[in-house]
Amino acid sequence: MPSLEIRAVHDDELDQVVDLWTECGLTRPHNNPHRDIEFARSQSNAEIFVGLNKGKIVASVMVGHDGHRGVVYYVSADPEIRKQGLGQQIMTAAEDWLIDKGIWKLNLMIRPDNVAVKTFYETLGYEIEERTVMAKWLSKQG
Repeated sequence: MPSLEIRAVHDDELDQVVDLWTECGLTRPHNNPHRDIEFARSQSNAEIFVGLNKGKIVASVMVGHDGHRGVVYYVSADPEIRKQGLGQQIMTAAEDWLIDKGIWKLNLMIRPDNVAVKTFYETLGYEIEERTVMAKWLSKQG
């Protein structure tokens, strides 16, 4: 398992992170990933971590909290070197960040078409909780 250097993303790495998210199939036309990054980085209750192997970004996660529960988005690992513990390491960094903030529970959402990731999260100790997730767009995404 490659050991990652994990730290907050730097300004000059934002395009690399978006490229990784795109390569992993995490971006959607209705969400501008650059806007998501900008918004997360402007908040004190959010962070974007990158995992580097030999100086290359091979994993990332956007993590935040609402003062009560934590949440992760854009959990990604380079598809060319998956199944080597990259996802586990980047998730541990997100979980540790939340613990340091005093947050005791992390909720995450999985798109129905992302079946493979369900098993990944189960191996990390996550369980399905029966909930109905509802959403309402409050403004147009740009």
